[in-house]
Amino acid sequence: MSTRPRLLVLRALGLGDLLAGVPALRALRRGFPDHELVLAAPSELAPVAAATGAVDRLLPAAAPGRAVPTTLHWTGPPPDVAVDLHGKGLPSHRLLESLHPRRLLAFAHPGTPEIDGPPWYAEEHERDRWCRFLEAYGIPADSTDLRLQRPPDPSPAPGATVLHPGAGAPSRCWPLDRYATVATALRERGDRVVVTGGADEGDLVARLAKEARLPDTDVFGGGLPFARLSALVAAARGVVSGDTGIAHLAVAHATPSVTLFGPVPPSRWGPPAHPRHQVLWHPGPDGDPHGRRTDPALLRIRPEEVLDALDRLPDAHPS
Repeated sequence: MSTRPRLLVLRALGLGDLLAGVPALRALRRGFPDHELVLAAPSELAPVAAATGAVDRLLPAAAPGRAVPTTLHWTGPPPDVAVDLHGKGLPSHRLLESLHPRRLLAFAHPGTPEIDGPPWYAEEHERDRWCRFLEAYGIPADSTDLRLQRPPDPSPAPGATVLHPGAGAPSRCWPLDRYATVATALRERGDRVVVTGGADEGDLVARLAKEARLPDTDVFGGGLPFARLSALVAAARGVVSGDTGIAHLAVAHATPSVTLFGPVPPSRWGPPAHPRHQVLWHPGPDGDPHGRRTDPALLRIRPEEVLDALDRLPDAHPS
């Protein structure tokens, strides 16, 4: 076992959450250069964690529905530092406290008055929130430090426009027939269109491919391994998706993107302000990000708006 002091970070969430947390992870890496940085996150995110350049080791940790894991399989001495990047609630605080770290960094909560952390602001952007959190503890952080290195693997579809119809909940999924309309319009003007989906979205991907009459070579269902998905996104002409992980991956690779928002506004999860990232959002009351029906805000977005946004994207990636 390493004799280095260990820093444990809890962020047992999804792909988009991990990518939005990259600035905070890199700030911790810089702030604790002599520590082994251990990230408690779902095991399938190990290659993503490695790609950040900030994480030494992933400790598998997950719970259904984005909940806090009930236990962490931590071995050896207590962490020198534990950091709650999972949320603001009592369960994540208590989970980390159970490991008896020498120091615990977390947001303030009335149930844990012994933690003198900063306040949580519900309307804050996710990237800014965690950078402010660390800065309150004297750890400088840069919310723009988002980029991943270009993947070494070749893209399976260089120059294609990637459509990703799935998301973590049906409320964040734009209707499939509208994705098909966009795909058909792009192909009619000679663009290559590919469709991707997560491990449990094979049926969704197959239905879109059939409706848009895509060839089998342009269908990537069943959850691509991260290295291949990363290469696909990095070399894409553009990415069209809802508010989900692949949108954050496009940001990480500076790939032009069109992100469709609802029920949560882009002010909390949107990409940085830049012409290569177009955001479509019809303001209205917040909806349920875990709901079972497409959110009304998403339903107000028309295929013509998506095509117009794609036309506004720049043609080239930055160096």
